[in-house]
Amino acid sequence: MKKLAFGILLGLLVVFTSCLDDDDGYSLGDYWIGFGIYNGDGESAGELVMDNGYVLVGVAANYPQWYKDFSNGDRVLVNYTILDEDNTSSSEERYFVKVNDISDVLMKGIMDITEEIEDSIGNDPIIVEDAWITDSLLSFRLKYWGQNKIHFLNLVKQPGELTADDQPIQLELRHNANDDVQSIPYTAYVSFSLNSLRINGLDSVQFEVTATDYDGEVYQDNGVFNYNDLELPMP
Repeated sequence: MKKLAFGILLGLLVVFTSCLDDDDGYSLGDYWIGFGIYNGDGESAGELVMDNGYVLVGVAANYPQWYKDFSNGDRVLVNYTILDEDNTSSSEERYFVKVNDISDVLMKGIMDITEEIEDSIGNDPIIVEDAWITDSLLSFRLKYWGQNKIHFLNLVKQPGELTADDQPIQLELRHNANDDVQSIPYTAYVSFSLNSLRINGLDSVQFEVTATDYDGEVYQDNGVFNYNDLELPMP
């Protein structure tokens, strides 16, 4: 069993060709890849609040008006190039960036599993390749096999009001492959809001996550959702 860690996914979320401390300053040949939240109205670039705490202000892009594809609070995966520092705030690490590429990431809440939705939730295998917590979000990098059908991913718990005695709260990652053919390996990223796990009188809760892979092996992980002093404006 491995411990869920706060922070960014090493090896994927920070990809660069030279050091930030390079005496030559920022280069258009450097790029970073990371997860974040879009803060904006879809009419202007707004800001990207990244999982690593950076705030990115998009002042250039490979395609214009990329922000029109997003709504405030959307989860995104962005490839960006740092152009300069934005020193308008002393409390945040802010950068002016060029948005090289950006895509939305599935973001959902935790569902209560009931007999009525048991079949639609599915019980197909799923491979958890990584998991991490940022603020109020539990994110996964997943692998599954399919061909051309839409797959459904959910994080579920038993219904009922949570109490301190329920800790660690039991969560299960469920996959509905929609009877798809297992011919092509796919990678998926999904984030789940942990806010429904808050318990009155506590400032953090313990939880455990399980999932079953194609060999019948059970993935088991545990973590702590600390909501005493959340920083990022996440749902």
